[in-house]
Amino acid sequence: MFYIIGLGLGDPEDITVKGLNIIKQCERVYLESYTSILSCGQEKLEEFYGRKLILADREMVEQRADEILDGATTQSIAFLVVGDPFGATTHTDLMLRAKERGITTSIVHNASIMNAVGCCGLQLYHFGETVSIPYWDDSWKPDSFYDKIVANLKHGLHTLCLLDIKVREPTLESLMKKKREYMPPRFMSVSEAAGQLLEIVANKSKDEASEKAPHEHKLHENSLIVGLARVGHESQKIVACTLREMQQMDLGPPLHSLIIPNSHMHELEKEFLQQFAALDCNTNCKLE
Repeated sequence: MFYIIGLGLGDPEDITVKGLNIIKQCERVYLESYTSILSCGQEKLEEFYGRKLILADREMVEQRADEILDGATTQSIAFLVVGDPFGATTHTDLMLRAKERGITTSIVHNASIMNAVGCCGLQLYHFGETVSIPYWDDSWKPDSFYDKIVANLKHGLHTLCLLDIKVREPTLESLMKKKREYMPPRFMSVSEAAGQLLEIVANKSKDEASEKAPHEHKLHENSLIVGLARVGHESQKIVACTLREMQQMDLGPPLHSLIIPNSHMHELEKEFLQQFAALDCNTNCKLE
């Protein structure tokens, strides 16, 4: 049997009783380490579970999946995922690979950022398509996700933005060598994401300068944005301010997420979200 087990968001105790019981009786237990992270670290998990974990980075999961699945027809193998097992397409692919090999699979669900974002007061059924904001570099600045944000706004829906993380990413130089070298881990902050969004907004504004139609559903520097950090953890932090102000916000250690609310929020959403308004927030971001 091959188990994919969700760990939740905060610490080792967020695992379900069912998931913990399975871990204790498995022959091998892998910890997926690149689509998300737990702030507690691998050592704390091993201490709580009472057993060693095998770290599964991107290279192992995407290129050596057969190694993970070996023996699962006769033994119990567990694959641990931060949040919920279906929070990333990688895990769906792993299930399909198991099916191709005739391996029975079982899923143990848990909380993920996809539903935990309700902690800010925005109602989950008012969210549209989730987008991912990737890191930019000097030669690669993708902005296709912006169109999805605009589409959500046009339909009166909020947008959850998942921010990029880089864990054990090989350097470009090492890809040409036999020996891999890895870049230091990076976790996009809300301020970095806001900076990239502001650049996109500025570029789009130039492109649309000649149009006479109003841009009611476009982002601008005074658009209301919600920043979240370490959701589900004791140090969770939420702040609501303008896009321009979010660029200056420091919400501390990872993981961070952004929400772009639609401009026609329910009164209960406004009332709940007001408590997170930044103390130095200007009049443009008041929830009125």
